[in-house]
Amino acid sequence: MSLSLDKLRLLRKQAGDPKASTPPAVEPPPAAPAPVAANDARQPSAERSVFAWVEQEIRHKPTGAAAPATAPPALRRPEVGSLHRLLGLRTRGGSAPARASAQDRQLPGEEIAPGLFLIESLQPQPIPAQPLSLDFARREGQHVAARDLLFFDTETTGLAGGTGTRAFMIGAADWHACPQRGEGLRIRQLLMSTMAAEDAMLATFASWLQPSTVFCSYNGRSYDAPLLKARYRLARQPDPISALDHVDLLYPTRRRYRGSWDNCKLSTIERQLLRVVREDDLPGSEAPGAWLRFLRGGDAVNLRRVAEHNHQDVVTLALLLQRLIREEQRERETLALVQPQGVDMP
Repeated sequence: MSLSLDKLRLLRKQAGDPKASTPPAVEPPPAAPAPVAANDARQPSAERSVFAWVEQEIRHKPTGAAAPATAPPALRRPEVGSLHRLLGLRTRGGSAPARASAQDRQLPGEEIAPGLFLIESLQPQPIPAQPLSLDFARREGQHVAARDLLFFDTETTGLAGGTGTRAFMIGAADWHACPQRGEGLRIRQLLMSTMAAEDAMLATFASWLQPSTVFCSYNGRSYDAPLLKARYRLARQPDPISALDHVDLLYPTRRRYRGSWDNCKLSTIERQLLRVVREDDLPGSEAPGAWLRFLRGGDAVNLRRVAEHNHQDVVTLALLLQRLIREEQRERETLALVQPQGVDMP
């Protein structure tokens, strides 16, 4: 409800204000208030009365209308910190927000050196007693002892190669007779949790190799082995890989099964040929991100999944080798039965 000046003067007259009869002239500029004593401050002057305040409010309105009884509440100014949090920005000069997921940083295995973890397991199975034929790899008449084979695979920081790419995990599997757990396929994995652990990882992997060791991989001759050789050179350690034999299962697999499926990736081969189905598997393309996240203070959830993925890779290599050997032997036996005895083929 608004009040006019006439009504205000009437109310002031009824209240006994002597200045209410005549309207005030043009208001002089306000003078600086004189200092008020403590006792005088208790008695409100005419200028401080309620009517003077209301009249002043009415006169200062641009339209001459009275001010509303209650002003609307002012809008609260948003805090800069709240806007930064909504936009995902980090406040300058302040501490970074705590990561809720950074609490789970538990890595599998045992720390055998500062920042280097060893994950070891054994899958019970009989060790092949007879030497394994390499005829499937077009190595006619060559055989290798089962215990000399070392199936290996690496997880790296990228697929571009070069000196900037390093292996943060090396997985290896070999047939081993353990006095406590028996014989079977032994899986050993080396995982770096810091950059400084690379020298220890390379030295440990070299200690697993013997002069009779034969590498077995899937595209390892073109990628994994050259990468490790470069890392040994950069670490100023002797190269233990170049002098050893290497059987790459990618090429005989392509020759035999090209055109059977969409591609010859290891995941496709193990699913279509070996009937191995992985559950909650982390794609290999996400392995670099999982390791870099851990280095930057993040959680180790996906890094543990990388270790499980690498574990299955080396186990699949052992299964694939035996499958290729059986397929080659079956074809040779079938060809021997079809060919007549004592008759020379033209």
